[in-house]
Formats: sequence, C-alpha cells, structure tokens
Amino acid sequence: MHPENPDWRTRTAFLAMMIVVAALSRLVPHPLNFTPVGAMAIFGGACLADRRLALMIPLAALFLSDLVIGLHILIPVVYGSFALNVLLGRWLRSRRTIMTTAAVTLVGSIQFFIVTNFGNWFTYYPQTAEGLVACYVAAIPYFQNTLLGDAFFAVVLFGGLAMAERLFPMILTQQESHANRVTAAECDRNHL
Repeated sequence: MHPENPDWRTRTAFLAMMIVVAALSRLVPHPLNFTPVGAMAIFGGACLADRRLALMIPLAALFLSDLVIGLHILIPVVYGSFALNVLLGRWLRSRRTIMTTAAVTLVGSIQFFIVTNFGNWFTYYPQTAEGLVACYVAAIPYFQNTLLGDAFFAVVLFGGLAMAERLFPMILTQQESHANRVTAAECDRNHL
C-alpha cells in the first residue's frame, strides 16, 4: 500500500489510536502484569503495513506510558521482548485467524516471561543455576496475569478492529476493500 494513498493514512491513524488507547489503559489501576503490552506489540506487527511504523508506533506508545509509570533498569530487556512480539505480529500478518492469533499471543506471553525474567535473574539474582530457578519460580504467580492480559487485550484490539472494519469500511486497506467487493459481487452473482 502506497503511503500517499489517503486510505493508508486513515487506517494507520486508526490503528495508532487503538494502540495509544491500549497503552493508556496501563495508567488505570489493574492487577500486576495484566497489561496490553504484549497484545499491542503483536497487534501493531500484524496490522500496520509499514514495518517501521509497526515497531515505532507501539514502542512510542509504550515509552510514553512508561514515562508516566516510571522507567526502570530492565527497560531494555522489556523493550527487546516487546520487539520480538512485533516480529511475531509480522509473522501473523498474512496468517491471521482466530487460532493463529491465539497461538501467537500465547507464544508472545511465553517469550516475554522467559526473556524478561532472564533479565531479572541477571540483574537481581545470583548468576547460578539455583538463582535462575529461584527467579523463574518467583515469577510464576505473575505469569497468569500476563497470559490473561495478553489474551484480553488481543481480543479487544483484534476484535475491535474487525468490528470497526465492518462498521467503517474506509479503514479497510485497499487490498482488503477490493477483496470484500469481489466477495460481495460473487455472493450477489450466486444469489441471482
């Protein structure tokens, strides 16, 4: 899709707004680790056509919310894991179904748990096998909320986009809009 296409700009702005709203939800009281972070990275990777924007928009939204919440020593590890979720979203882009979206969301939650807790171990625990085990065991209670938060916000973001595309066809990409017109024309022909 060409950046000069007004449909491209409308869709990108709409997707960016969804990501920013998701990031702002981090500022509302919530259970620990029940956040949109993983889901908005996967969503950005899967839905934003431009690879650079797929990383920059969710990352900027995350950073702005982190400025309010507070920065910490593990930010580089968290952001690295976040970038991996964007890459998972890029993989999902041409394979998006309910099942693949659910599977990628689960993989994203697991990689976030592994990567960020490895950074946590390296920073705060003794660099021993016992320290590594202690770190991951201590993190297990938080993993449930990571899974639930990622699942909830994936449903909100991907489901919200699907609903918006039905209600406001102008946010469809040009390719999606063409595919929907072809499908509608085929349905009309078949029902004549």
